[in-house]
Amino acid sequence: MKSVLCDIYSDAVNTAARMESHGEPGRIHVSEEFAFHVQNRMDMTGDDLGGIVFEEREEIEIKGKGMMKTYFLEKA
Repeated sequence: MKSVLCDIYSDAVNTAARMESHGEPGRIHVSEEFAFHVQNRMDMTGDDLGGIVFEEREEIEIKGKGMMKTYFLEKA
């Protein structure tokens, strides 16, 4: 089980580290998958989670992942 968890978390940590180099100071940079799941949760519950919105960015090249669509998480 430990190796499975390490594989899961290492991929997420590696992706986050690589996305960080494409971010901007003071802004929260998230993956399309994260934005999708949070938006889906907000739609299902009717909760805007304090007024957060996702600002779409152009696709970026993430080493080991290829082209990824990413977003900035913003407060409306």
